[in-house]
Amino acid sequence: MLGSGFIGRFYADSIQGLRSKDKIVMIYSRRDEQAKKFAEDYTCDHFTTDLEAAIAHPDVDMVCIALPNNLHEEAVMLCCKHKKAVMTTKPLGRNASEAKRMLDAVEQAGIFNGYLEDLVYTPKFIKALDSVKKGALGKILWAKSREAHPGPHSEWFWDLEIAGGGCMLDLGCHCVEITRSYIGKDIKPVEVMCWADTQVKPIPAEDHAIALVKYENGAIGQFEVSWTFRGGLDLRDEVMGSEGTIWVNSFLRTGFDMFTTGKGADYVAEKAETNTGWLFPVGDELNELGYNHMFTDMFNAFENGTQPREVFYDGYIVNAVLDAAYKSNKTKKWEPVDLEVWRGLEGVTKDSVYVDFDADHYLVKEEITHYGAKKLILKEKVSGKIVERIC
Repeated sequence: MLGSGFIGRFYADSIQGLRSKDKIVMIYSRRDEQAKKFAEDYTCDHFTTDLEAAIAHPDVDMVCIALPNNLHEEAVMLCCKHKKAVMTTKPLGRNASEAKRMLDAVEQAGIFNGYLEDLVYTPKFIKALDSVKKGALGKILWAKSREAHPGPHSEWFWDLEIAGGGCMLDLGCHCVEITRSYIGKDIKPVEVMCWADTQVKPIPAEDHAIALVKYENGAIGQFEVSWTFRGGLDLRDEVMGSEGTIWVNSFLRTGFDMFTTGKGADYVAEKAETNTGWLFPVGDELNELGYNHMFTDMFNAFENGTQPREVFYDGYIVNAVLDAAYKSNKTKKWEPVDLEVWRGLEGVTKDSVYVDFDADHYLVKEEITHYGAKKLILKEKVSGKIVERIC
């Protein structure tokens, strides 16, 4: 495990608590006292402040990167050098160029690579995506993902050089991968329109952003992200198709509500701002945030010699979409997604989902009125005229 902080401990709780056969044997931290404490807490055999020594250790089969964004590339290159399987927290890079170098390196080295995008492994997302893939919503027209909270835990997130961006890179990476999964990961994202600003926090990066992502088949992905939201961690998805809709609330309001004056109250849930009043605890954070399913997929794929659902290529696509979003925020225009590498479908057209009513008409809408009549709104195929029929 590279990194002994917030996300490293979340990962460790899941890794050593799920399959009962996976063990963290080495912990690297930039601070000796934190490395030692982590090793004690998780019964690691070894700890060090030497990054290469941690990766190269003979007991290590796989490396998990839980480091600040600016250290991902260095760690990945060392994994390639020592031929160690690697999985890294999101985002893959601070930008698409950085992500592309890491993608190229792991593929040239021929090593296992996994992209730790936990929010596409949540139980609700997995169920929703399965329904979408089975056609329950028809053609996906629009997919929206929102993540908002009061801001990240560690100081480095607030440093533009170290992090590479603000809330859009930190949270938007989740949302882009969620929405492109619903739309279809083989459908090319083509251009982005974005608004972002620094509204509350005294930082050089954005703390609030909203963007639209156009896909080649005509679908729209949308993300809303914020470090200015008050009230906890808000994770929500909406998917709209020609035959249905899905709404997902993953964290803030999940049917577990509690009121307390604060007596005896302690930790409630990730990003909760208070432990008094009405609270929204989460039954099993590791599971609800996708960590358990994610590491099960990663380790099973590694053992079976297959690819996990999320690999460095996915992280690269996400970085490329976010690069276009950052550019759009500056130019105030739709900006193309620059993809040096694309492995999905090519030349996809915008398919029609018009419904035939009869040989001469399309069906626009059918409804039962409050007075009991059946109303049909139709479009004449030849003239294009909209007509109404009462049955």
